[in-house]
Amino acid sequence: MKILVANLGSTSFKYRLFELPDAGAPDGGETELARGGVERIGAPESRVYATATVPGHAPVKLEAVQAVPDHGVALEAALAQLTAPGGALGSVGEVAAVGFKAVHGGRYSGVVRVDDDVLAAMDEMAEVAPAHNPPYVKAMRTVRQRLVGVPLVAAFETAFHATIPPRNGLYAVPTAWVEEHHVKRYGFHGASHRYVATRLLALVPRRPLRAVSCHLGGSSSVCWLHDGTSVGTSMGMSPQSGLPQNNRAGDLDPFAILHVARRTGRDFADLLAELSGRAGLAGMSGTSGDMRDLEEAAAAGSSRARTAIDVYVASVRHWLGAGIVELGGLDAVAFAGGIGENAPTIRAAVLTGLTDLGIAVDPAANTAPAGGERSIHAGTSRVDVWVIPTNEELVVARQTRECLSGGGG
Repeated sequence: MKILVANLGSTSFKYRLFELPDAGAPDGGETELARGGVERIGAPESRVYATATVPGHAPVKLEAVQAVPDHGVALEAALAQLTAPGGALGSVGEVAAVGFKAVHGGRYSGVVRVDDDVLAAMDEMAEVAPAHNPPYVKAMRTVRQRLVGVPLVAAFETAFHATIPPRNGLYAVPTAWVEEHHVKRYGFHGASHRYVATRLLALVPRRPLRAVSCHLGGSSSVCWLHDGTSVGTSMGMSPQSGLPQNNRAGDLDPFAILHVARRTGRDFADLLAELSGRAGLAGMSGTSGDMRDLEEAAAAGSSRARTAIDVYVASVRHWLGAGIVELGGLDAVAFAGGIGENAPTIRAAVLTGLTDLGIAVDPAANTAPAGGERSIHAGTSRVDVWVIPTNEELVVARQTRECLSGGGG
């Protein structure tokens, strides 16, 4: 069974094509046939890239620079890559289903087949997830037109956090806000935290397993795990919340918006657009929200870049500490995402000074250039510390297969 998984960002489109065994087979028998995507969607020149790995043949790499104005065109470019000579598909008809790592379904969660009502529910949450829901809805509608008869499955990121208890999932707002308007902590990065939780259960034998998953990247969140289930997370009702993001503010007192609106005369929508696109680490530093750029700028003497990094690290530590209290102790910490996997200085900063809590990092292991899944805790550490390259697309592929078989996800 070939399943195509689409993972959309505000200016990016990534895909992976998997060959999966039939439903009910143990996890681990999957083969990745191709991966690729488009970067800098909407820019005058976008990068279109792909790697196909057809069994028995050397990997075929494709790359081009062209104008890709939106996610619909990005999808067409991806399908063209997959069916090009040497590609992983003879025709798009070989695709059994398309799985989407969908973000916010509001009244929908879990893993569901995409229909008109699911798309309507995602539209209802477009203002809550402005960088994610509109491009996903557009891409889903494009796929329905382009791949007539191929099932589409939405695996919502919020689903993994359905186990969060009310004490950690509700805001202190009137009950009517919750019941009528669905205002609550949904949590995101569900596919990543699910993958990390599964790997930690395999890597760390202690039970119950008390762990904190740190998905750190352009978009970041922390999740508290008890035996692999989510019991709390830093993101709330929208992906704009929680930790500072690369260009999104994270948690902010809502009355700050009222204050700035009154002093500047700017309207609410304009201020929200700034907070969700020109704030975060980029807004604080005045340069870039990319951690690599920030570390380079800080090393060159930029105090604003240094402060942005410090605020980010302090926020991760805040949620780590809260997780230790909620869980009643800690057995493991895991780092995933572009920053979590590739920024040893950030990992070290997050965990510095915590030896009294049983957390000690081995500096040599932390800074070793070797990639992949690895432990970086010192021999004296009571708490395991792991770097786990996440595989959100594989999680979605498995969920899509189970949904097709009627098993949900």
